[in-house]
Amino acid sequence: MTRLTITLVSLLVLPAAALAQDAGDAAKGEKVFAQCKACHDVEKGVNKIGPTLKGVIGRTVASVPDYKYSTAMLDFAKTHPAWTDELFLTYIENPKKEVPGTKMAYAGLKKPEDRANLLAYLKTRQ
Repeated sequence: MTRLTITLVSLLVLPAAALAQDAGDAAKGEKVFAQCKACHDVEKGVNKIGPTLKGVIGRTVASVPDYKYSTAMLDFAKTHPAWTDELFLTYIENPKKEVPGTKMAYAGLKKPEDRANLLAYLKTRQ
């Protein structure tokens, strides 16, 4: 194998390995979700102040029926078509930074392990 090939393979494999390592713990994520419960639910069709998070990972951004999204979130959806793992993790760290003008008043989850655990929990709520 050439040095260039090895370098390219490393660049592709290492991020995937890092994601697998940071997969999170759904049980711990359920506890983290307690911070979200005042505004979000994980049951289908149950919107509160915020939209339901049932099936959020993989879902089209700003697509929950019967939920009135902010103009900022609708604009964000034009350039971010779906909630991927990476997009969710970035967004939930600091929602107001990622979507200036969002209705979401939450300051965000600062600890990477809390974000990974929340993501793992939400994936069980597909």
